[in-house]
Amino acid sequence: MPYSVNLESFDELSDEWERILPSCITNTIFLTPLWQRTWWMQFGSDAELCLLSFRQNKGLQGVAPLMLKEGVLSFLGDTDLFDYHDFVVPQGSEDDFYAALLDTLDSKVWQTIDLRSLPEKSPTLHHLSSVARERGYVVAVDVEDVTLGIKLPGSWEEYLAGLTKKDRHELRRKLRRLDQWGKSRQYSCEPNDVNASMEEFFRLMRASGSDKAEFLIPERERFFRAAAKELASREQLKLYFLELDGVNVASAICFDYGKASLLYNSGYDPAYSSLSIGLLNKALCLKDAIEEGKKLFDFLRGSEAYKSDLGGRPDNLYHMLIRRA
Repeated sequence: MPYSVNLESFDELSDEWERILPSCITNTIFLTPLWQRTWWMQFGSDAELCLLSFRQNKGLQGVAPLMLKEGVLSFLGDTDLFDYHDFVVPQGSEDDFYAALLDTLDSKVWQTIDLRSLPEKSPTLHHLSSVARERGYVVAVDVEDVTLGIKLPGSWEEYLAGLTKKDRHELRRKLRRLDQWGKSRQYSCEPNDVNASMEEFFRLMRASGSDKAEFLIPERERFFRAAAKELASREQLKLYFLELDGVNVASAICFDYGKASLLYNSGYDPAYSSLSIGLLNKALCLKDAIEEGKKLFDFLRGSEAYKSDLGGRPDNLYHMLIRRA
């Protein structure tokens, strides 16, 4: 049965979108309508929204969250704020969805379809590339970046036992040194306190280094605040601080999404860098995820050394370009 394809608004589509997302292979907080709408409201003024719904008699069967700018069709959101992108396609609907997607896009005015941050398990990598090549499009797929994550065991001791001997020794040594230095504790803000605590998070993020200070332009700050407020109200965000002798010395934002905890961003005071407070705060976030029964800790985009030191294993992110022949 053919799809009914419509151009939608976030208000019209969000509820149905939320309902089908858990049945998709790529099911991540970055594909929620909340995250995508928050980005669009802050950054979408110079592009055309192409939010497409694909329906059959049994209801919504897919969402294409796209935008058009200067002849390029791309996913909503840049790689600076989105760690994963994909189409919203329930398992079992892939063949029909990607064929209908290209049927629809054939009539649009574009030169390039530019799809970034596709996870290794994304159905888009196989299905869309195959359909596009069959129709004569030029398709290129390359590795864009890596993400690192770790499957979590049932206890902190099991986690430590799973690290390499060197990494386990180093983590235990650093935790002991922190305890010996002074009175320390990690805490997470109550959901109602997250908004008021964001300025402290920004302070520590800026202090971490010039790259993060330059990253925190006013538009991104507003995006962080808006997203944090909404996600905290849903209990899908935790704002962590590591406190040493009553002073916040490190911070981190983690997303709670299903059975996963996702480490999104962080900061620390370099005056305490000799204590490895940045790494230890992240390790304690991971420990909290284990204690809450999470099954995956996702360090997200980037190959920073601390991620592998804490047991992370890499998966590739892919970049797909489709051009008219």
